[in-house]
Amino acid sequence: MAYNILGIHPGHNSSIALISDGKLVYYLEEERLSRIKRDSVPFRTMVDICSKYKIDELAIGGTNDKLEHNKTPWMIMNYFVHLAKKYNKNVKISDFKLEHHLTHASIAFFNSGFKSSAVIVIDGAGSKRSYKDLPSTDLKEAIAYETETIYNVNYQEGFKCLYKNHGAETNERARFSNNGVGTDFIIDSTAGIAKTYEAVTKYLGWHPIEAGKTMGLGPYGKQNPNIPPLFKNGKGNRDLFITRYPAEAILDYINNPLFLRSRPPKEFHKDPSKLLEIEADLAWQVQNDTQEEVAKLIEKTINLTGQNKICIVGGYGLNCVANYYLKKKFPDIEIYHEPIAHDGGTSIGAARYCWFEYSKNQHIEKQTSIYLGPKYSKKKLLKTIKSYKNMFKQYKVNYFDIAKLISERNIVTIFQGRSEAGPRALGNRSILYDPTDPNGKDFVNKVKNREWFRPFAGTVLLEKAHEYFDMAGLEESPFMMYAMDVWPDKQEQIQAITHVDGTCRIQTVTEKQNPHYYKLIQEFEKITGVPILFNTSFNLAGDPLVETIEDALETLLKSELKYLYLPELEMLLEKK
Repeated sequence: MAYNILGIHPGHNSSIALISDGKLVYYLEEERLSRIKRDSVPFRTMVDICSKYKIDELAIGGTNDKLEHNKTPWMIMNYFVHLAKKYNKNVKISDFKLEHHLTHASIAFFNSGFKSSAVIVIDGAGSKRSYKDLPSTDLKEAIAYETETIYNVNYQEGFKCLYKNHGAETNERARFSNNGVGTDFIIDSTAGIAKTYEAVTKYLGWHPIEAGKTMGLGPYGKQNPNIPPLFKNGKGNRDLFITRYPAEAILDYINNPLFLRSRPPKEFHKDPSKLLEIEADLAWQVQNDTQEEVAKLIEKTINLTGQNKICIVGGYGLNCVANYYLKKKFPDIEIYHEPIAHDGGTSIGAARYCWFEYSKNQHIEKQTSIYLGPKYSKKKLLKTIKSYKNMFKQYKVNYFDIAKLISERNIVTIFQGRSEAGPRALGNRSILYDPTDPNGKDFVNKVKNREWFRPFAGTVLLEKAHEYFDMAGLEESPFMMYAMDVWPDKQEQIQAITHVDGTCRIQTVTEKQNPHYYKLIQEFEKITGVPILFNTSFNLAGDPLVETIEDALETLLKSELKYLYLPELEMLLEKK
């Protein structure tokens, strides 16, 4: 019988992952079922899997205190342990709450396909750690949170931590080795790389976790000599950023009047005329300066480990602008950017680590697909569609029909197969449009109720990708992890997905990876001459990505979206 390990991540973007005899067979974030954005308690997803599989081991991640906390009444047991034991009272429990960065590193290394590599974790605030009687300092105790960590990893020796930076609620600075084994630990109250980005994101009027919006705004700004350095000696500038670990950092605009504003920050989100030069320039600066700091971390990692293979993971690892910059800056280093880099992916990391410890298996299995959500039968889809029969017209269609509809500048949503893991839509839960429409970005942003400046991605046939994009030595980009330069002679042709800086976040696709999606793009190319589709996530602003067919239909009903394409059923639904 298979040995099943259920990894869970409680916290923002909570998730579960199932490893069965070493194979990742399922991953889902709680918000996809609960419809609560960034839902932190993965009860529904746990019940879904525990009711279908015998779980032999529960690997609990997160960043909170040990399992002794958050207990159920009377039985005095951790809530997640209690739930798992309802299905298997003998389930083994593995606790990673004090090893958040290890779970990040685990998913990246085991998914990379590398036999040996270094791993860099760049996070806002990882596990809470207590250090007592610190050598070489006057501090008797420090409560600190992981921010950046470097591991050296191979299948024989496992994970060796060589460097760990911490953010703490102390103005003192501590630096010490971990019991003489050579690990360099640093503790102080400055903002780390991700916290600095979060602080600017909050200043610009968003939740600190919505750093992708700051990344999209950055190209509208430029280097501004009046903005002080965001980093000093590799640490967030104390004169600019106030830290409140583990909460977000804050830009200190009171003591830096350059950043004072006479209106609320959100006013520019829907009105480009309200955008201040200092806001755009600060967005540019934080993107530029943080990616430079990551480059320094890579150089440090190379010096510490001698590795020419490096994995990058943690929330900052989703920064597709920085990822592309680093690929070009280090052409001789093989860098793997984990596509489920955010905290949700740590459920996979915890489960993978447990399998490695349990089995001692050194089989390398590179991640080639992240379509890891639930499976839905055709019978289930048809039954649900029938229940909405008075709200949608139905048509039998082929790939050409849909390609033609898109080429006539209609927005078409697509629902097929298993949902994508992580925050990127990869053709199974996507909104599709014509990339050649000069007004396409504004049109789709309005329909999705997104900010005016936010760019869109494109999905391109792999064999045609080099004709449109500078791939910086990459053979493919199946998980949409890089914002690549569009060749100058192609930018006007695909204006809807070319950002103001001449880049586009791209997904390459092959027929093997996603046959229905691939064939649809082929037909679109026959009609338009362009082997690319405009692709964005199937959701409205503020909503999680759709998961079920009910989610898809309800999203159409409450928006201006009109068409839903179901390639497995050869069906198009049109809202009446």
